Amino acid sequence: MSLPLPLSLCSLAGLPQTGAPAFSAAVASLRYQGQALGMSLTEAAMLQATGPTLALALHTPGAPPIACDIGGWPDGQPGIATEFTVQAACGLMSVHGRASGRMQPLGVNYVSMLTATLALQGMLAAAVGQRRGLPATQVSTSFASAALLAVGQYIAGATAPEAPEKILPGGASTADRPPFVSADGVTFELETLDAQPWRAFWSEIGVEMDSVGKGWNGFLLRYAKAIAPLPPALSAALARLPYAQVATICARTGVSICPVRALEERSRDPDAGSLLRQGPWAFTREDDAARYATPDSALSPSTGTLPLSGLTVVESCRRIQGPLAGHLLALLGATVVRIEPPGGDPLRGMPPMAGGVSARFDALNRLKSVREIDIKSAQGRAEIHALVRQADVFLHNWAPGKAAELRLDAMDLRRINPALVYAYAGGWGVAGGHNLPGTDFMVQAYSGVAHRIARASGTRGGSLFTVLDVLGGAVAAQGVAAALLSRTLQAGGIRMESSLLGAATMLCADDFDALSHPNDLPPSPSGVLVAIYPTQQGWLAIDCPDAQTAAVLARVVGLDAALEPARLHAHLTQALQAKTAHQWLALLEPCGVAAAIALEDLSELHGQPRLASCFTDDAYTRINSPWRFQ
Repeated sequence: MSLPLPLSLCSLAGLPQTGAPAFSAAVASLRYQGQALGMSLTEAAMLQATGPTLALALHTPGAPPIACDIGGWPDGQPGIATEFTVQAACGLMSVHGRASGRMQPLGVNYVSMLTATLALQGMLAAAVGQRRGLPATQVSTSFASAALLAVGQYIAGATAPEAPEKILPGGASTADRPPFVSADGVTFELETLDAQPWRAFWSEIGVEMDSVGKGWNGFLLRYAKAIAPLPPALSAALARLPYAQVATICARTGVSICPVRALEERSRDPDAGSLLRQGPWAFTREDDAARYATPDSALSPSTGTLPLSGLTVVESCRRIQGPLAGHLLALLGATVVRIEPPGGDPLRGMPPMAGGVSARFDALNRLKSVREIDIKSAQGRAEIHALVRQADVFLHNWAPGKAAELRLDAMDLRRINPALVYAYAGGWGVAGGHNLPGTDFMVQAYSGVAHRIARASGTRGGSLFTVLDVLGGAVAAQGVAAALLSRTLQAGGIRMESSLLGAATMLCADDFDALSHPNDLPPSPSGVLVAIYPTQQGWLAIDCPDAQTAAVLARVVGLDAALEPARLHAHLTQALQAKTAHQWLALLEPCGVAAAIALEDLSELHGQPRLASCFTDDAYTRINSPWRFQ
């Protein structure tokens, strides 16, 4: 049966309507996510956004509250952290800048959304652990921890021992990359995961095969390296054809096409409003009360110190979204058994390598055990059944319809394990039916996210950083944590579906809400001076939310405090040449000016003192868990 509000017996306290500007987007996302999960929201005077942290608490029936502290920088490091300065300090601007021309922000409150998702996920997991005998009542995370998690694969590639990647902002063309533009001015994305349709498409377009082959290699780099260096002949050929003709050729050759749509267009889709209200998850429950005497007996006691220790997740996922979800569950203590095809996942061999395995692949899968299973065979299904019989969660991101075809859908596996949490991390969600592959860049284009990022970045399309795969992976893991907690409150198996489209909608929830109620919402606050500046050595990101802070900045750098922000901005480039970025940071932070070293080279991140606790230096630089539990 439908389970639209899985956590209706729970509440979140400490989400003020107004508070510190640095936390406003995170608070808004926490409120949105909490309501989507069915929780009631309360404002508690003692849990306000004050100073460098935001404090809140999760209340569940019959148990002590789970408190959560969200900081800007990890482990209580000093200094004001904002969306802008954290994107700069933690490498997000660098990765986005690889194909957008320069180091620059994404143009959406990405770190705030991801931090809110991880904070709530940590609290839900802690509540599950609490009901399984763990004493933990405190969890902490930070903006910086979330941002570094987002770029963990890119950091792995940049610090691998064998042929590390050094890809700096502006190093790739902003013109000869997806998306493309037709002769009649339509900007659009193409997608195929197979070389044969790619060759057939470009052959019919009239591009010679040498360029087509080079283009395929560049096209594949989008997901791994956030660049897509294509021969100019490809974009030039499409620019000579109207969109309708390109779409017709796509249909004949098996290549998918989607125009880059604005948020306004997406908001008019019939399903947009319902998905905004629902949130990025859909839950259904199959009651089996006879199997369990009490809800709490549906989960085994904890076997370690982390909240999900002693629970088993069986994961059958490819690429980024699903494997990241499994990685987060492993970081929370779950035993994750990863199913790979006979011979192993081909992505294990993608350079650069670290200890015989792809560094990028290892960054998402190092905590998992592996079983090689042919899931299409009867023997393979029997092996999966044996794993699922003892598991708590089954997680997959197969193409729509494949689970039913394999006879491994929720109903099939629930016959074996009625208490199973069956989790699907898909592209389009329950509605499906978009007749497009549910990949990051297609969903960016369809959802309005690509247009939103393009407008902020001065490009024609979204980011080649996998914006939605990463956020979608966190959303999927959070849905699993919510389902596990719901299972302790009411016995029975649960099916949880999450999607990249749902994650995209959540990322732009405030924009969609404003489009639906243009006269009801005040304009979003924005800083009076937000920019990255060159210094004597290094780049410095500065975020002044108001004129008073800008005046403080002016005094510190030796300029007239009465300068208007626009004139101050014009003078700062010269004034900041007097010292290094590190020297300016030491002067600005004690004065309450939000600033950070903006790094272009990801291999230098682990050397930043304020981020040191987030890394483990191994064969490559690994990102530590974004949570601390007490």
